[in-house]
Amino acid sequence: MEGSSYRVVFEKGGVYLHTSARKHQDPDSLIAGVIRVVEKDSDVFLHWAPVEEAGDPTQILFKKDPSRAEPSTSEEEPTFDPGYEPDWAVISTVRPQPHLAEPRKGAEPSSSQSSWAFSVSLGELKSIRRSKPGLSWAYLVLVTQAGGSLPALHFHRGGTRALLRVLSRYLLLASSPQDSRLYLVFPQDPSALSDSFHHLQLFDQDSSNVVSRFLQDPYSTTFSSFSRVTNFFRGALQPHPEGASAPNLPPLPDDEPEPGFEVISCVELGQRPTVERAPPVTEEEWNRYVGPEGRLQNVSELKNRIFSGGLSPGLRREAWKFLLGYLSWESSAEEHKAHVRKKTDEYFRMKLQWKSVSAEQERRNSLLHGYRSLIERDVSRTDRTNKFYEGPENPGLSLLHDILLTYCMYHFDLGYVQGMSDLLSPILFVVQNEVDAFWCFCGFMELVHGNFEESQETMKRQLGQLLLLLRVLDQPLCDFLDSQDSGSLCFCFRWLLIWFKREFPFPDVLRLWEVLWTGLPGPNLHLLVACAILDMERDTLMLSGFGSNEILKHINELTMKLSVEDVLTRAEALYRQLTACPELPHNVQEILGLAQPEEPSSPSPPVSPMPLSPTRDPLPPPLPEEVIPQPDSSLEILPEDEDGV
Repeated sequence: MEGSSYRVVFEKGGVYLHTSARKHQDPDSLIAGVIRVVEKDSDVFLHWAPVEEAGDPTQILFKKDPSRAEPSTSEEEPTFDPGYEPDWAVISTVRPQPHLAEPRKGAEPSSSQSSWAFSVSLGELKSIRRSKPGLSWAYLVLVTQAGGSLPALHFHRGGTRALLRVLSRYLLLASSPQDSRLYLVFPQDPSALSDSFHHLQLFDQDSSNVVSRFLQDPYSTTFSSFSRVTNFFRGALQPHPEGASAPNLPPLPDDEPEPGFEVISCVELGQRPTVERAPPVTEEEWNRYVGPEGRLQNVSELKNRIFSGGLSPGLRREAWKFLLGYLSWESSAEEHKAHVRKKTDEYFRMKLQWKSVSAEQERRNSLLHGYRSLIERDVSRTDRTNKFYEGPENPGLSLLHDILLTYCMYHFDLGYVQGMSDLLSPILFVVQNEVDAFWCFCGFMELVHGNFEESQETMKRQLGQLLLLLRVLDQPLCDFLDSQDSGSLCFCFRWLLIWFKREFPFPDVLRLWEVLWTGLPGPNLHLLVACAILDMERDTLMLSGFGSNEILKHINELTMKLSVEDVLTRAEALYRQLTACPELPHNVQEILGLAQPEEPSSPSPPVSPMPLSPTRDPLPPPLPEEVIPQPDSSLEILPEDEDGV
């Protein structure tokens, strides 16, 4: 190729080909490479080559080799989107381990890495498909004019937006009306634009020179054709009688846009209001809401007070049972006693299930053995600096272990997942009763059990909702995070997974959770708490020139340095600012609980099922008190200091 000149206008490393169709990629199926946009002579090429082959971007031309099966990505069969991010390692589930076959000695690779390299002229591209927004590796699928697909390009270090911006210098990328993730490719060519005008027949004269006429006299050229535009759409929209030929129009899209994502364009928010927190609810104030039979009155008003001020430490032991659904707000004191007796019997029946399993049986039950091992490991390092759990052979740790293992009997499908011990620890510390703590924990898990499911769909949906809220509240911050390959907000994963348990000091976590459990002012206040933290750190992130690693490091260093009252005040102010906006997008209203979700026209992935609960079936009447099974360990643990940590 002597005499040819080229210029590399874009280059990005960490772009991989996934050569295996399996869900879990092994290292041998990942080929690292470099993607480049190269200007060569009078053409522009998109070039990918493996790392060891990425020296000269001009020496490889795109050719379709029918003799080799290419890992293509068709429109009907989208490529698998791998779900790996470093913070997802917080989730560790227990499942039966498959037996993997040993690799054969002397096996040769099916093909060398260099055979995957390709180079394609931008003029040969027909469309580009982007992956769904989420925590997984972003990828692009390129489809050529000939109908073939190039191997999907997985951007392990980000860069899809930067590549598309560069391609838009040479191509017109139009989002498909039927699929927002599909970009149709058109050349930036005046002759192509003239052809489009010609097919629409908007001009009396030959449209071959319409672009030049528009540049010479834009006013007359434009206004003389407005009437034709009007007539064109009027004819297209009018109903046609039966038998009459309809105009040759593209069919209307059959599918609605993906739920949860909507184009946000310049939403004007008003001034952020000033919010002041109230003092905590005291025991005397709580008693004023208790009626003559022990029934709570004016529950909505009481919940509003808890939301605005929280609870005093001495009141939490009783009030948390109501906030977490263990006791009913409407029941009397006698009904509460009967309910507790019934739940006590139910708890110990489930506990007996795993305590009666012998060591010999457990050796043949890998699932139960895995749960027990994971629970013992996590419990041994949960809140050990707290006086309630510190020291060897602490009885609080034994109760943590027993409650979590009993939950595996209560919810067989979910079992135990790493992180659940963080949610139980504050509940047991406050309630100080094994049975009550178990049922309060079950109530908490009803709210967040989707966070721990293996599919991770709930976590991905919440991060998408968080990103949507942040785009409305602070588009420049989102643009900055995008530019630093942090736009997926994966650094917020731990926040949402265990509801900020490791971000605040222990007493502040108690205050934060009781406010969130009220369900006020909407169903997703925890997302606004995350927005509030990012809003507080906005200037530090944007003015310090942080990259993705520095952003993650800075977020992690916020642990135990945040004030829960300041965060809750700002979160409520953000909520009021959003709800005061008259042009708030519908999907943002859904997140805030201001509008009902729209019914999708096409089947959507099923929502995670609610945990199976023995209490949903009719239960036999409670046993007399004298025959209620007694626990095998002390139910009550009263530390010396009940109000402090």
